Formats: sequence, structure tokens, C-alpha cells
Amino acid sequence: MNRTEQEIMHSWTSSSEPLLSITCPAYNHGAYISQTLDSFLAQRTTFAIEILVNDDASTDGTTAIIADYAQRYPNIIKPIFHETNQYQLGRWCFPALFNRARGKYIAYCEGDDYWVDPLKLQKQVSFLESHPDYVLTYHDAMAFDAEGEKGIQLVGKYQSDATAMELLKTRPISTLTTCFRNVLHELPRELEQAPVLDLCWWSMLGAHGKGKYLADILPAAYRLHPGGIFSQRPGQNKMQMTLYTYACLANYYFRQGDRVLYEHFLVQVFGLCLSAISPVRKLGALLHVARNVSRNLCRRLFPTMAKG
Repeated sequence: MNRTEQEIMHSWTSSSEPLLSITCPAYNHGAYISQTLDSFLAQRTTFAIEILVNDDASTDGTTAIIADYAQRYPNIIKPIFHETNQYQLGRWCFPALFNRARGKYIAYCEGDDYWVDPLKLQKQVSFLESHPDYVLTYHDAMAFDAEGEKGIQLVGKYQSDATAMELLKTRPISTLTTCFRNVLHELPRELEQAPVLDLCWWSMLGAHGKGKYLADILPAAYRLHPGGIFSQRPGQNKMQMTLYTYACLANYYFRQGDRVLYEHFLVQVFGLCLSAISPVRKLGALLHVARNVSRNLCRRLFPTMAKG
């Protein structure tokens, strides 16, 4: 049974301003949004929180469910309702949703996923409060669908902390598990149309510090379903979205004059381009690259001959 608003707020040492803002984009999540919001309300914290739910003109009853929760928890849940679907107009709800957040920290979870550990936020904020050199915390997430569990998202070397450079280079992180400092107030113009926006977030956050993997938090639940914006796209589409995102990041770091990151993302683009084409064309592309590399090398080694 859900706690009342008074029961939730009673444990807060100070209820004047939220220390943390939960941001939750939702669209046609009518079958899932209640479980998502219940997992937010189940969080046990000593600090005040707010829940910002962005409904992007849902047509399946999601709006009514969010409105009902907002009526029952008016001091905690702050809904944003759109009359026209912004995603179809090519507009992300970020960073506008982050800019509405009053908290010092932001936690993120979409309206079809949910959290399992009721102490998740307490553990993440406590760590960030005592470690100013870290900008981001994250943990495991279990992917699942109607047939059951599909495995942990982060495995092997990714179940570890991230250096600032690893964040800048967009190392894999389970987005629904993150809690980070509220520093993402605007997107560089090169990243405004990046299809995989969370990759851009990690890179932007890397300019502010390191990432902490918290193994003692129970895995969150990452739902796979036909309506998922990214998870259920065909592999080729996912690759294309990621490729374009890396290209956007390369353009951004080129403008910044950061040659290391510019070349890093160019290499990522090159690798994905090779993966996307047929074996015959792949061989031709590699030969073309080899010719260009040979020419450039000769120009650098023999500049006088190159002029001739």
C-alpha cells in the first residue's frame, strides 16, 4: 500500500526546498506509469524530493493517471502536460525539464521503467554530498519483457567507476539508474538534434567530474516493450541513431578545439559506418581509407615533393 504524502514528507529533515528532483518523461505509458510513480513514492529519504512528470500529449489514458497522482501528492508530484506531441515536432523535453528541476541533484527514469531499491536515492545523494569530485552515480538495471528477465545491462568492466575522460567518451551507463548534479542547463547547438541524447549527457557531465558505480543498490527494472522509443527499434536503426549522435559530438568537440575527443568520436563514426555497409563495400571503403592515409603520410614526410 502506498504511503500518504504526509507519511513521505514526515521523514524529511527539511521540507522547504527539494534536494533532489526526479525527472520522468512519459508518453502512452498508461499500462506502466502507476508502477513507475509508485517506485518513486516508495523512496525513503531524509531530504525533500520533487517528481517532475512530463507527459508528451499521451492518447492512452496516461495523462489521467498522472493527474490523479498529482492530485493525491500535490506537494511532491509536479506534472507537465503538453497538448501537442513535442517529440513529433522534433523537440526534446530536455534540457527544459532539467531547468524546471529545483533540486541540487537530478534522478532520471522514464515512465515505463521503475526502481526496486527504496534506499536508492538516499545512497546516491549521500555519496554525492560527501564526494564533490564525482558528478554522477549509477548502478545496475535488469532488462525484462513479458516473458521474463533478459539480463543485467551493465556487465564486466562496466560494473565499475568511470573516470571523467570515460564519461566524456560516453561509456555505457544504465540511464534509468542515474543520479547526477544539476548542471545540465543547456545543450550545445551541435547536440540539439542528437538522437541518443543520454550519451550527450554523460559527455557533458564528464566536464564536471567522475562517475560512481554503486553495487549495493538493487537493480532497477528496464522494460522492453513494443512502444519503447529506443529499445525496440531494429538493430540497424539503433546503429544509425548512435552513429549520428557520435557525429554530433564530433562536431561539438571540433568547435571546442578538443582534438582528442574530436578524433575519438570520428573513430566511433568510422567504426559504425563500416559495420553498417556490406562486406564488398566494406573492403572498398578500407582500400579507399588506405589510399588516403598513404597520400597524407607522403605529404607530411615529403612536403617538397607533395608541392611538386
